[in-house]
Amino acid sequence: MTPHILVFEDEDALATLLQYNLEKEGYKVSVASDGEEGLMQAEEETPDLVLLDWMLPKVSGIEVCRRLRGRAETRNVPIIMLTARGEESDRVRGLDTGADDYLTKPVSMVELNARIRAVLRRIRPGLADDRVSHGDIIIDRVAHRVKRDGKEVHLGPTEFRLLDYLMQHPGRVFSREQLLDAVWGSDVYVEVRTVDVHVGRLRKALTVSEGLRDPVRTVRSAGYALDLEG
Repeated sequence: MTPHILVFEDEDALATLLQYNLEKEGYKVSVASDGEEGLMQAEEETPDLVLLDWMLPKVSGIEVCRRLRGRAETRNVPIIMLTARGEESDRVRGLDTGADDYLTKPVSMVELNARIRAVLRRIRPGLADDRVSHGDIIIDRVAHRVKRDGKEVHLGPTEFRLLDYLMQHPGRVFSREQLLDAVWGSDVYVEVRTVDVHVGRLRKALTVSEGLRDPVRTVRSAGYALDLEG
């Protein structure tokens, strides 16, 4: 089933950008330019996820969040707030009102898509996309399989988690410490250089076929990234 996302956004250019990119990801998208209109749309058809701007005409994003949480039909619908208000007190208020996640504008579509997948996996796992692709690389999380250029890639569990994490943030550079926390967990003691070993194994597995270039970029004194060009 195609997940239905209801976007509350009064800036036309941003609303169009969000709708275009989300539809490209395979979602069904509805857009409301004010809080009142969006609440009416939610009553007519319950969405699977809501992207909610804080500063909305007629009914504010915070009030929309309260009303959605107050209705039985929308009480459990995941809500991600998008707002220019980045103060800690604003984030706390938004989350306390019932939002499941909070992103500050300007928002990266790569990060937004990752947050949407994460929220859907956590709250509505049946709707989450368990396949992630970047360039010619495809990860199937359910089958725990990876393909590149149509051919099977054999990875160990740690390399699989490492690739999965990098593919959720293509182009972003992560330090070894950040990768340790994300892939191994902050409560596990592992030598920082262990990251280099597993990155090396990942690179070898991904370039096993002749002619395939290494998609993992080393940034000197900074860390590693998955190239945007894949």
